[in-house]
Amino acid sequence: MSRLLVIGCGGVAQVAIQKCCQNSKVFTELCIASRTESKCVALKEKIEKSGSSVKITTATVDADSVEALVALIRFYKPDAVLNVALPYQDLTIMDACLECKVDYIDTANYEPEDTDEPVWRAAYEKRCKEKGFTAYFDYSYQWAYEDKFKEAGITALLGTGFDPGVTSVFTAYAKKHYFDEIDTIDILDCNGGDHGYPFATNFNPEINLREVSANGSYMENGKWVETKPMEIKREYDFPQVGMKDMYLLHHEEIEALGKNFPEVKRIRFFMTFGQSYLTHMKCLENVGMLSTSPIMFEGREIVPIQFLKALLPDPASLGPRTVGKTNIGCIFTGRKDGKERKIYIYNVCDHQECYKELGSQAISYTTGVPAMIGTALVVTGQWKKPGVFTTDEFDPDPYMEMLNEYGLPWVVDENPVLVP
Repeated sequence: MSRLLVIGCGGVAQVAIQKCCQNSKVFTELCIASRTESKCVALKEKIEKSGSSVKITTATVDADSVEALVALIRFYKPDAVLNVALPYQDLTIMDACLECKVDYIDTANYEPEDTDEPVWRAAYEKRCKEKGFTAYFDYSYQWAYEDKFKEAGITALLGTGFDPGVTSVFTAYAKKHYFDEIDTIDILDCNGGDHGYPFATNFNPEINLREVSANGSYMENGKWVETKPMEIKREYDFPQVGMKDMYLLHHEEIEALGKNFPEVKRIRFFMTFGQSYLTHMKCLENVGMLSTSPIMFEGREIVPIQFLKALLPDPASLGPRTVGKTNIGCIFTGRKDGKERKIYIYNVCDHQECYKELGSQAISYTTGVPAMIGTALVVTGQWKKPGVFTTDEFDPDPYMEMLNEYGLPWVVDENPVLVP
């Protein structure tokens, strides 16, 4: 029986909130807070019409302001705060949770809004030299809160989406039940859905386009190997989706898995893209529309990628027109009882089934459901201990059980085709 404060009301947040309301044995009261309270009110009314017993309130909050967040947390007195706002706001929300001594949960690690800000840039360039990868996002900023959260006696659970999140739980589950030693991990993210637009992103365009247009990287023998954007391409025949082109990207769970499973010799992340998407993205990049650096336009300052976001379809609006399925999972190789072994743990999610249930497309669904699950495990005490953690650092079994219960059933293939 708990009271939850949710920061954010976008596509992922709306799934997570509706799933919390399905899990009323854990979540009895819920406050939805966003910069735009009208979105929160509309969702509240939708949930109340469905007959949910969860008591819902709404609030306006500026998630960039620690002061505003602290005031809301002290007013509402939640047992935990679920951050499904923007990754730019992770640190301000963590600071507010620390001040109020309340547990913190998010779905994606911190990255800065302005990558040219001098102080941040200096720290970033130092990290690039030390660690060997140039992605704008990494765990160092949030892992730096470890001692503070320990001293406060509260939990920070980072990255409980699908990837990161479920893919990391799949790794912990594989190690617990299938392997004595894992040698390689390939994380495969396939979206076989079609929304009918010439170009759109399935989650926040700022985050999506920045991630995809950056250098790729993977971890081998404990060190980062960096590649040019989209340099490494593979084809894979995904169950229930079919043959797709996929490209190696940098992704944050590689960093956490490399730290927590140091025996793994190689960890890679691949995501599928169609040629039309890549052509549009390259054109936008060439003309400067993916830039995060502010420019002056007709007497006012704008950020090109934020302007582009305003032009593109809202990912939360794609649900009714998206058809097809996603397939996201991990292929592991290693040994059990002295014998070589390989397995593939994955989930297949249908865009239209997600829309029928919650009014969402599958990308938001596959992130929002795990956000609820991680939060439930923290507030019920199953995943609660002081400090800052990723999802691979706890017992995976209750999380895996809840995936089956709340709409993301998984499959274990014990003889998969490996990725070359």
